[in-house]
Amino acid sequence: MNALSIFKGNDHPLRDGDGRSSPRVRQARIAGLLYLIFIVLLPIATTIRDQLIVSGDATATAQNILANELLFRISYITELVSALFFVLAAWALYSLLRSVSKDIALLFLLLNLCGVAIQCASVLNLSTVPSLLNGVGYMTVFSGDQLRAQALLHIDMYHDGFIISQLFFGAWLIPLGYLVYRSGFLPRLLGVLLIIDFFGVMSRFLQFFLLPEYELISYPGYAAGFIAEVSLTLWLLFKGAKENERTTTEGG
Repeated sequence: MNALSIFKGNDHPLRDGDGRSSPRVRQARIAGLLYLIFIVLLPIATTIRDQLIVSGDATATAQNILANELLFRISYITELVSALFFVLAAWALYSLLRSVSKDIALLFLLLNLCGVAIQCASVLNLSTVPSLLNGVGYMTVFSGDQLRAQALLHIDMYHDGFIISQLFFGAWLIPLGYLVYRSGFLPRLLGVLLIIDFFGVMSRFLQFFLLPEYELISYPGYAAGFIAEVSLTLWLLFKGAKENERTTTEGG
């Protein structure tokens, strides 16, 4: 049997007989596009917010947010939209990789959903900040200093919640990396990078709660995450996935 017979006479292994991209390639590119949108939106949201928040200074933070309230609202709405695209990217990866193992693919999808749920719940803390600083309605019983302190507390609670979500975002990388490695239609190196990324995310999670004064510990984890997830995204988007018969289904 020659290579062409595997693809039923197609001239290109990544294309159907009519010249269109194969279903698996289209799935991969959809996953890559959705992941790319998530990767772009989240840093935008973080960058906008970081320009307004002065760590440990409730008064300066309040002044910045009140002077740029719309910008602050845009920052957390952008983060919510990025979370939506992260779920969609996870769904697309599930569709792509469930042929390798449906059970393990379902596991990484559920871990992703748990992380996104915690992240979105944490964003609720940010959504209350403008109301606190404006002191509207029943909040007039609090003094200005109290409202500013509460606003900064809510921002800190958001940050804590976001770090907690990393426990699940880190855990999803293990089954995802395993399936990428076993797939046969994506480079094994991508699977290895994703598993390495797991250790990077866990190092950030543990450093934040156990060694908060030693941020330097988490820097290699950021580099590992950038390399792994950007590599996966760009490969899916521009290379797609090979069509072959090596894929086996485990556990359904």
